[in-house]
Amino acid sequence: MTRSLAIALGGGGARGIAHIAVLEVLDELGVRPTVIAGTSAGAMIGAAYASGLSGRDIRRHVIALAHNRSEVLRRLLASRAGSFASLFSGGFGSATQVDGEKFCEQFLPDAMPQDFDELKIPLLVIASDLYRRQQVVLSSGALRPAVAASMALPTLVRPVVIDNRVLIDGGATNPLPFDHLRGCADIVVAVDVSGEPNESRRDIPSPWEATLATILVMGQAITTEKLKLGTPDLLVRPNVGLFRTLDFFQASAILRVCEATKVEIRQRLAALLLS
Repeated sequence: MTRSLAIALGGGGARGIAHIAVLEVLDELGVRPTVIAGTSAGAMIGAAYASGLSGRDIRRHVIALAHNRSEVLRRLLASRAGSFASLFSGGFGSATQVDGEKFCEQFLPDAMPQDFDELKIPLLVIASDLYRRQQVVLSSGALRPAVAASMALPTLVRPVVIDNRVLIDGGATNPLPFDHLRGCADIVVAVDVSGEPNESRRDIPSPWEATLATILVMGQAITTEKLKLGTPDLLVRPNVGLFRTLDFFQASAILRVCEATKVEIRQRLAALLLS
């Protein structure tokens, strides 16, 4: 008898595209997760998968966007939190920040439902309460605001208010939320897309890239401590450290890199499911 499986999808910006390859392996094995937990990019990919889209469907959606820069630019402009007039009232940041809910409307697949209750697979979305300084697990109510909160990266994406709480990126408190899946299935899989350390790089990143990279550094420290307390049954770490966290136009290259590890992931998962 095949064992049940739950999966956690971590944050990592554009590197989160690597989650698609792991989900494709689940599809090939005919495995349907009992529950998905996602942080930031993992929440976006997880929400799409939980809605009933296959890994291949999500791949096509992401690749189509990544190969159309003008369309991405149009959607990004439509996702701005403020207008250029905001430069005079709220400062530069308010004019350039992304509204996470608008971003989700623009970039998530059209087939996405509006509410958690409409998902085909239960989903746990991880965000962070900015003022209480603690993680928040969202699993009911409106779906897009929850995903927007989970990916509300400081300086880039405006915080989201849900139930009178000001929420920011889930990576600030729980970048790889496998701990929320204990007891939910026979096997817990965690996909860490933060990327391995790179000792050879010396280039100076842009301010936004530096902010995202700093969050990943802190997130890696959190994950390392969590793993000392308990590990998932399978920890997958795609080799995506070469890519920057804003390399969304490199979607095809990110997925090509992941092809080399899909065989190993498939073998390890199959062995766990049948043991």
